[in-house]
Amino acid sequence: MKRTITIAVLLMLGLVLAVTVWLFRRPHDATPAKQAECGNAAPAYWYDPMRPNERFDRPGKSPFMDMQLEPKCPASPAVSQGARASPGSIEVDSRVVENLGIRLSKVEQGSFARSVDTVGLVGVDEHRIVAIQVREPGWVEQLSVRAVGDSVRSGQQLAGIYSPELLATQQELLIARGSGDPALVEAARQRLAFFGLSTSQIAHIEQMGKPERRVAYYAPFDGYVMELGIRQGAAVQPGATLFQLADLDSVWVIADVPELQAAWIASGDPAELEVPALPGARFTGQVDYLYPELTQTTRSLKARIVVKNPGHRLRPGMFAAAHFRGKPLDNVLTVPSEAVIKTGTRSVVIVADDGTHFRPVVVRVGAEHADRSEILEGLTLGQNVVASGQFLIDSEASLRGAFENLAGASAAPKMEMQPELMPMPAAKPEGAH
Repeated sequence: MKRTITIAVLLMLGLVLAVTVWLFRRPHDATPAKQAECGNAAPAYWYDPMRPNERFDRPGKSPFMDMQLEPKCPASPAVSQGARASPGSIEVDSRVVENLGIRLSKVEQGSFARSVDTVGLVGVDEHRIVAIQVREPGWVEQLSVRAVGDSVRSGQQLAGIYSPELLATQQELLIARGSGDPALVEAARQRLAFFGLSTSQIAHIEQMGKPERRVAYYAPFDGYVMELGIRQGAAVQPGATLFQLADLDSVWVIADVPELQAAWIASGDPAELEVPALPGARFTGQVDYLYPELTQTTRSLKARIVVKNPGHRLRPGMFAAAHFRGKPLDNVLTVPSEAVIKTGTRSVVIVADDGTHFRPVVVRVGAEHADRSEILEGLTLGQNVVASGQFLIDSEASLRGAFENLAGASAAPKMEMQPELMPMPAAKPEGAH
C-alpha cells in the first residue's frame, strides 16, 4: 500500500516538473515560429510592441513588459531598392492601405487668393467731422441742440448768437444799398461772409431790409453732435467751437490685421464686413489706409476700411468681422490643408511614391484659403500626397526613424543608417529570486 502511494507521488512530481520545464522553454521554442513570419530571412531585430523605439539583437522576453519580443522582418529586395531611392520611405501593405481608407491628392498649381479674417470696430469717418465756430464775440441767446449725441438734420437751426459787431455790419450793408454804390454793397457783403454768414443769409437780410438781432447757425448735413462747447446764455469769443458734428453717411472700420498677414493687404483691396448687431446683413468697403505702426500689445497692424452707411445702420463702437481678399497669386502650388501635419516646430506632408510606399517630407507652408494650403517649398507639381490616414503613416515613419534620417540628410552626407541594437539582459538562473 505504501509502495503504491509512493509511486503515485513520484508520478505527480514528474508531471509537475515536466510542465514547469515546458513553460520555461516555451519562449525559446516559439522563436522559430516567430522567425517563420519572415520566411527564410532572418529578422532584422526584435522589439517590444509597447516600446517600439527599443530594439534587441535576439528574441526573448521584454525587459519592460511581461510579453515576448516581436521580430522585425527585413524588407524585400524590391522594397530595399526603393528605400535606397527614396530615403525615409516606408512600405504599407496594400490591404492595410485599403482598410485604413488612405486617400491621396495631387499637388496642384493655379491661382491662389490670400485671405485674412479678423475683427474691428466701427468708428466715425474723421474726414466727415465738421466744427462750427464763431468769428465774432457775442452771447448765446438761443440753443436748439443741448446734448452730446443728439441727432441733427441738414439745415436744422442749432443756435442763435447775438453779436453787436455783426449787427453793426448788417446795418452797414443796408446803408450801402441805400447809397446805390455797388462797391460799398459788395464790401459789406464780403465782411458779413468773413463773419461766417452764408450767401442765403446775406440775401435774406437784404430782402427783409432790416438787420437780424440773432445770427442763426445751421447743421450742414445729417449727423449727430460729437462735442458741445456752449450753453444757453453763455458768452462766446472768436474761435470758440459751438458744435462738432459727425456725418454717418460713411463710416470707418478699424480692423486689426495679424502681423504675419499684414503684407497680404494693400490700400484699395476690397473688404466684406459682418456686424453681430445686424445678423444676416453684409457690408462692402475698401481699404483706405494702412497705419504705419504696429500695436505692440497685440502685434497687429491697423487697417482702415471706408464703408458706405445708408440709413445709418452702422453705429460707432459696433464690433465687426472683416474679411479681406488680397490680389490672387498665379502659379502657386497647393495641397489640401488636411494633408499638412503641423508639429509645432515644422510642417510635414506624407508623399506617396506609389500605392504602398510613403515618405515624410518637410515643407514650408504659406497662406491657407478654401481648405487648401500654399506650399512655398518642399513639393513639386503632380506629386501625390496623403490627405487622409497620414497620421498613422507618420507614426510608422517615426517608429523607423525616418524623420531623423530626413533631418540629417540636409546637413550630413547620406549614409546607410543601422539601428543600434540593445543586448538582451541575461536570463536569471533557475531558482534565483
